[in-house]
Amino acid sequence: MMRIISGTARGIRLKTLEGDATRPTAERTKEAVFSILQGDIEGRDVLDLFAGSGQMGLEAISRGAASAVLIDKSLDAVKIIKENAIKTRLESKCDIRKDEYLSYLKKNTGKKFDIIFIDPPYSSGFYQPSLDALLVGEYLKNTTLIICESGEENIFGANSQLDKSFRIIKKSRYGRAFITILMPQSKEQA
Repeated sequence: MMRIISGTARGIRLKTLEGDATRPTAERTKEAVFSILQGDIEGRDVLDLFAGSGQMGLEAISRGAASAVLIDKSLDAVKIIKENAIKTRLESKCDIRKDEYLSYLKKNTGKKFDIIFIDPPYSSGFYQPSLDALLVGEYLKNTTLIICESGEENIFGANSQLDKSFRIIKKSRYGRAFITILMPQSKEQA
C-alpha cells in the first residue's frame, strides 16, 4: 500500500499500476528522502521525471511544494497519476504529461526546477542521459537538488564529465535502493 506520508494529503492511499511495469519507491525510502529534503520543499518547483504513480511529486506538493511537473511515457501511468492527483486534491498544482523523458527534456521550456526526482527502471541506463539532458536544457539552478533512486551505487558510470558537473551531497542505501542526492557544480567549483 502506498500513501502520502505527510502534509495536506497525509494518509491518503494512492493507486499504483498493476504488474511489473513500474516499481514504486518503498515507503521507508520515500520517508528517508523527504526527511532529508524537509527544509527544502516549501514553495519549490518539482520535476518528477519518471513519475509512475506520481507519489514523489504528490508527496512534495502535499508538503508545500509550489508545483510539480510529472512525466511518464505510459498512458496507463498518466491515468493513475491524474486519479491520484484528484484523490489527494493536489491536481491544481500538477502539470501531468505523457512524454518520454528525453523528449520532454529536449523541449527546453525555460523552466528551472528546485527539486528533481529521477527514478527510472533500475537497469534502464537512463540516469546518465537524464543528467546530461538536464544540463544541456538548462533546467538547473545552482541550488537544484536532484534525487536519484537506483539499483547501483554509481549512477555516473564511466561518464567522468558528469562527475565534474555534479556534486554528490548524500548517498544512502535502503535495501536494494541507492539514493544519491546531487547538486550542480557551481562554475567556481568546476
